Amino acid sequence: MASALDDTLRRSIAQVPLKYSIAAASEHSGLYVASNILRDEPADSTSRWSGASQIPHVKQWVTLRLDNLAVLKSITFGKFVKPHPCNMKDFRVLVGTSEDALTEVLQSALRNDSIPETFPLRHVNQAGILFPARYVQIVPLSAHGQSFHISIWHVALDGIADEEYVEHVRTRHEEHQEDITMRRILKHLRQRRLLTPLKFIQDRCKVQLEHPLVSQLFETLVLRGQFLESEQCLRACSDNGLFDSFVKSSQPRAHWKRITAADADGDYPMKRGGHAMCIDSEKGLIYLHGGWDGTKNLDDYWAYNISNNQWKLLSLHTSQDKNGPGPRACHKMVFDQKTGCIYLLGKLGDEEGSRLLSENTPEPKPPAAGEQQFCSEFYRYRTRGIDQGNWELLNFDTAASGGPPLLFDHELVIDSESQVIYVFGGRVVDGEKAPIKYSGFYSYNVPTSKWKNLQPDPATSQTIPLRFGHSMLFEPISKSIFVFAGQREDKYLADMWIYDTQSGMASEAWSDFTSSGGPDACFTQRSVINVDAKEIYMICGLTRTRAGSSAKTELRLDIPKWVYRYESYPGKWMRILPGTSALEYHVEEPQARYAHQLVYDPKTGQTFMHGGNGGVSSEAPQKQSKQEGDVEGDGGTRLDDFWTMRLERISPEEIIRRTSFKIRTQQFREMCEEQPAVRALSFLQTEVSAAVDHSSMDEAAYFRSLLTYLLNPTAGSPPVTQGDGCRGRTQGHGQSRQNQEGSRKRSRSEDDWTNRLSGESDEDVDMSNGVPEASNGTMTLTIGEDPLEQSLRTPLATTPNLSNTSPSSGDHHPDSGLIFVPTTTPMDQPSPPSPARFKQRVEVFEALLEFINENAKEPSGNLLDCINVMGGS
Repeated sequence: MASALDDTLRRSIAQVPLKYSIAAASEHSGLYVASNILRDEPADSTSRWSGASQIPHVKQWVTLRLDNLAVLKSITFGKFVKPHPCNMKDFRVLVGTSEDALTEVLQSALRNDSIPETFPLRHVNQAGILFPARYVQIVPLSAHGQSFHISIWHVALDGIADEEYVEHVRTRHEEHQEDITMRRILKHLRQRRLLTPLKFIQDRCKVQLEHPLVSQLFETLVLRGQFLESEQCLRACSDNGLFDSFVKSSQPRAHWKRITAADADGDYPMKRGGHAMCIDSEKGLIYLHGGWDGTKNLDDYWAYNISNNQWKLLSLHTSQDKNGPGPRACHKMVFDQKTGCIYLLGKLGDEEGSRLLSENTPEPKPPAAGEQQFCSEFYRYRTRGIDQGNWELLNFDTAASGGPPLLFDHELVIDSESQVIYVFGGRVVDGEKAPIKYSGFYSYNVPTSKWKNLQPDPATSQTIPLRFGHSMLFEPISKSIFVFAGQREDKYLADMWIYDTQSGMASEAWSDFTSSGGPDACFTQRSVINVDAKEIYMICGLTRTRAGSSAKTELRLDIPKWVYRYESYPGKWMRILPGTSALEYHVEEPQARYAHQLVYDPKTGQTFMHGGNGGVSSEAPQKQSKQEGDVEGDGGTRLDDFWTMRLERISPEEIIRRTSFKIRTQQFREMCEEQPAVRALSFLQTEVSAAVDHSSMDEAAYFRSLLTYLLNPTAGSPPVTQGDGCRGRTQGHGQSRQNQEGSRKRSRSEDDWTNRLSGESDEDVDMSNGVPEASNGTMTLTIGEDPLEQSLRTPLATTPNLSNTSPSSGDHHPDSGLIFVPTTTPMDQPSPPSPARFKQRVEVFEALLEFINENAKEPSGNLLDCINVMGGS
């Protein structure tokens, strides 16, 4: 991963415009040559490049050459003064240090308008290493008009051009490329049993293929066939944290527990939806305010103590407190961990709600002189210091101070370190039912008490589409804000945007996460962020599934739960599975809902959920469609239940069981070929069975199918559908060792490749160490025992030192360079595995690598995959 120094440098060095020239371009149309895009003249219809072809799917491109190597961070596309049918729509951007080696860093689309659009470009690889660029290739895919030449107008590039910094990036990236290349070569050599050249390269280049424990596992399992020691090695891997990444990225299960708590008088928050909640994670306190109970808005104020499991009523009516907020719903609260202050913004009161929901509400009369209507009040509540327990009205009307207008169903987050509050989206309350208005994107500087509109002019930057009923979360490490889902007009959204608070740039991570395996488009869902795990947890509200050309709004019987992992861009969505219970048919879970509230406690790793609307009333469908928020008259059932959700993932012990099953299966297969059937059957019924999850239908079926090997020891793997419990199972090889050795004599033409010297007889050549021709005419490499293997099977190397994995401790075998301890095992050495057996064990070994951390194992993929199918590179 990139170092902390890289991250610091990236933040401290300014992003500047980058100069470029035209390096190459596909054929152009008429006078619209590629050099025209250097000019930013939107009123000039000739200041563009147009491709010669009007035929779809014909590749066209423009390649730009930066004046100097740089870290390219964004690209801006200028446009004509008005929409144009030739305007480029879909496009790709590729970058690289040479024209022959380009990597795609963006695929997106432009709007057909006159507003320039800026797109951030990926400049960090999957390993977290920055990469520089000298060439930029723009590949247009389609125009907005059918059968029109695709046009690209002015193009501007921004990035980091500081010479010292760019040279540092270039050096680190080349070192990373060299390391990955050498490790792929080492992996290929080991797969082909070429251990001697592998060791020579390692000694010469000082390249570490993998974690020492993983190397020990290879030698123990593949070279020596010591299965018990292999299991011990895997347990050592677990003890050293080599399974951590797999555990964290595995699909979680939700374990719910209903909280039954009250205050000293036996009271607790009543049924409601559209309320506000926030958490003081340092003191373990959850604050709850207001909401809608189905008939009226509330203004009670509560605090829940996590450690004491007790509610406390802070105020029955905050409207009666000095400077306190009145009854409201669909508002938001955020807790400042630095100062202990709570900020509250937004309101859908009884009057505003009735105006929005009434079918026969007359148009509002203009306000009388001096009358204040629809003011957006902004409050602060202190939980610490001499003013503890007091409310403060920061703004009577935030709109008058440059902030948002009166709004509801918005989102509110805070950067406690920088003392900046961010507000995005929400519906504007102005007394008019139509057209629907949306609030924008604002920040509030706490020390200066100043509001700022972050999206005042959509022409200056890539903007996040406005919406309401969405989710917004702040990530303090990257200083980024996630905005996703919600509703705009009549459409439920399934997009996700990431806003960089330092650069002020917004990028679209997902235009439609549903099509990429994520949740359905949803509204009034609730989400929390786990910064330590780099995860976002979402509990859906109302969703819309796609059925042909129509979309159906529904509140599902179950409660859809999702986790979004953002460790790598653009991240990955996973469904959270239901929990398990000792009673197979009784798993305690809350009912589905929307307009509920969530908070996450980083100390306990628990997500707390309270209240919400438990269903849509069939008696008020029109009212429901009017707002689809929480204050829709009598529609739906409000809830007062309080739950905690803890995610449970696969345990290291479960990984040990799965890997033991794989290893013992391989041991059983070898016993079927080499030992009496009775002994193999006994091993299957005891040792293999002990590693099986018999509650898994797939795994149990696969276990039963292993009996096939007793009847036909050389049979391939049984055709059983593999489940979660046996993922990564290795397929068998149906060829016996006798047949695999094959004939060592083979006729050939004079032009055939040979490994024989002139005058050497066929009998002198061991084709197991050569390249026999496969039945399909291809050349496959089948290598026999390497000279280094014999020394690795000496008593010194029989048992790996699993108690200490430090590369500087223990004894090093003189040939392998790995760590071993002397043993007192018998001097008889295990026989070398045949080529087929070696390949079989390698496949088992590589299946076990599924559970190992990425940075502790050999590179994924094979070297052969990097070679062009036509034989070129």
